[in-house]
Amino acid sequence: MDTDDETLLDEKARRTRDLLASFYSPIPSASSNNPFSKHASPDDINSSSFQPDQYMKIMARKSSLEGLLQRHVEMVAEIKNLDTDLQMLVYENYNKFICATDTIKRMKSNILGMEENMEQLLERIMSVQSRSDSVNTSLCENREHIEKMHRTCNLLRKIQFIYDLPDRLGKCIKSEAYADAVRFYIGAMPIFKAYGDSSFQDCKRASEEAIAIIVKNLQGKVFSDSESMQVRAEAAVLLKQLNFPVDYLKTKLLEKLELSLRDMQFITEVMENDSPSAHEASIHELVEAIRAFRVIFPDSEKQLVQLAQDLLTRHFLIIEEYVKTRICSEDLLGVLRVIWNAVLRMDEVLEEVSLSNHSLEATKDAVKLYIRSAFSHLTQDISDHLLKVLKRGGAEEYSLEVALDASIKAVLDGGRNVLLDIHKILEDNLEIVDKLKELIIDWVQQGYQDFFRELEVQFISFLGRNNSSATPSHGLMEGAQGVKAFPSLVLVLAQLSAFIGQTAIPKITEELAASFSQGSVGGYEYGLSFVPGVISQKFRAAGEKFLQLYINMRTQKISLLLKKRFATPNWVKHKEPREVHMFVDLFLQELKITGNEVKQILPQDLTKHRRADSNGSSASSRSNSFREEKEKFSRSNIQKGRSQQLLETHLAKLFKQKVEIFTKVEYTQESVVMTIVKLCLKSLQEYVRIQTFNRSGFQQIQLDIQFLRTPLKEIVEDEAAMDFLLDEVIVAAVERCLDPIPLELPILDRLVQAKLAQLAQHREQDLI
Repeated sequence: MDTDDETLLDEKARRTRDLLASFYSPIPSASSNNPFSKHASPDDINSSSFQPDQYMKIMARKSSLEGLLQRHVEMVAEIKNLDTDLQMLVYENYNKFICATDTIKRMKSNILGMEENMEQLLERIMSVQSRSDSVNTSLCENREHIEKMHRTCNLLRKIQFIYDLPDRLGKCIKSEAYADAVRFYIGAMPIFKAYGDSSFQDCKRASEEAIAIIVKNLQGKVFSDSESMQVRAEAAVLLKQLNFPVDYLKTKLLEKLELSLRDMQFITEVMENDSPSAHEASIHELVEAIRAFRVIFPDSEKQLVQLAQDLLTRHFLIIEEYVKTRICSEDLLGVLRVIWNAVLRMDEVLEEVSLSNHSLEATKDAVKLYIRSAFSHLTQDISDHLLKVLKRGGAEEYSLEVALDASIKAVLDGGRNVLLDIHKILEDNLEIVDKLKELIIDWVQQGYQDFFRELEVQFISFLGRNNSSATPSHGLMEGAQGVKAFPSLVLVLAQLSAFIGQTAIPKITEELAASFSQGSVGGYEYGLSFVPGVISQKFRAAGEKFLQLYINMRTQKISLLLKKRFATPNWVKHKEPREVHMFVDLFLQELKITGNEVKQILPQDLTKHRRADSNGSSASSRSNSFREEKEKFSRSNIQKGRSQQLLETHLAKLFKQKVEIFTKVEYTQESVVMTIVKLCLKSLQEYVRIQTFNRSGFQQIQLDIQFLRTPLKEIVEDEAAMDFLLDEVIVAAVERCLDPIPLELPILDRLVQAKLAQLAQHREQDLI
């Protein structure tokens, strides 16, 4: 009995598990059919292959008594929960079964009378069909007759339409209803093709004549500039429908559009008229013409793009010529803004192809040319100021100081204005310019590099020879004289070059670093960037060469005067001197011209007094020594006559006095004048050495030299060197004299004072 009860309980538990598994599992478990699945464990209580005896053995072996009791309590709770869930599941399924049963009962009661109603419906449909067949049979003959008459009526209408077509076309021509006329004619075309050569020959001919008039009028509308874009487009479409050769129309319109674009000069209007609306009409006309052409000929994109590019290229060429003139950045930005707006508006019409890239390249060339032209104009301004120096001495006097100040101002202020003007381009918000900012900075730096290089070449070209060496050679002197490059111009160039190398370039470098230092390094298209150190060194070296060249040119002019003086008379037969020779006046006049020039250009030596203090004792001692030797020399000649032995003694003493003659030339008035005087006196000494004098000739040289001592003291700084060189001339004359007896001091002083009085009188007259 107990065994049967346990069997019933096991069966009940299995059925419960299978029921729950069948309800909650989407796929029926097949584990019951295969209790020895390789994935199932015999001691898994949730598995279909669970074996209670084996599970109890494992639990008894692994768990303690307390663990077994705890497991017992847990399993009792799980059993109660499963019983509750099963009960709820049964209740829910039972309710569903009851609802399904009620639904089936209602369906059965509703279907009971449907079969009878369907039979009645079928009978009525058959009755309607039989009556319809009888009506169709009775009306068949009349229907066929009516359809035949309807076809005849339609044919008559078409025939009437064909006969009325010429009149209809004429009315359409008068009312300009060309769309209706084309529609009528196209509708009649099949009949004309079939019967136009026989029955409707006259109608066809009259219609074709009317269509020819319509085609002519439509062509006129297409080519008319007064018609709107819509009217012209509709006319072109109607011509296409009439099989008119559209390619011919397209070619003619393209030629007309090209001619109109050639005459379109909206950039010129902007340059000639400051009004911002001066160009709007031209640009609007251009855009509307392109839009109309695209509507009329949709396949004309390629030709329109080519025309637009040619138009932009032509206008950018005008801009390039415009920027070569003296314009400011506002003028350049104005024309660029106009052409960029035109490009954007044309891009709206020509959507498939962008003209921006084409315009960007052209704008790049225009801006680069503007920067290059700005520096070229700056170079020209400096050259103009310098060339005015060449007019001095003619009808127009031009101060060297003014020329130098103007040139310096052109370099500094002109260069600063160029930078400020170009900086306005960088600050502008124009889109096409914004893309070029880094390149503009590079162009400015390279522009300054080329500007100074061109300025150096220009300086050399003033001397008649495009050579950067500027050595004071005879060939260069001849070239300079050939282009009338006066020594004063060379002096201005020397001081200007020194100013550029020492002052201008450092200031310009600071301004470039402040506003134009964000360019792409190494991104220049030609040459290197602005290298101030190299340029500054070149100009300083050029300044020194120009200064030396000025000294040589002035010295050479005086040397030619001295050469003529000593080559003209016969010194062996020279007459007794009665006055200072005229060449002394010419010599002093040349020195005066030189002094006036250097006073205008070069500064004074502010340290000359300090140098005089430091070297005053030695210079004074030398000067006093020279004077003492001269007096002794004169007295000895008077007292002892031709005592050659005493003369040689004095000459030996004179040659022992050493004076530094050739020193480095500085950018000061005193240094330049002193250097010229030294060179001229050395030339005078050399010319004396190649002549032979009698007593009178020697005395004439003595008189001239003695007179020169007084005016030269007012000109030169180093009196000791001057006295030494003058004494050297006397010594050379003594050496070359056949009878070296000097003039007596009273006679010498009287002749010198007479000449000095004459000079003073001339000065007073000049002042009056």
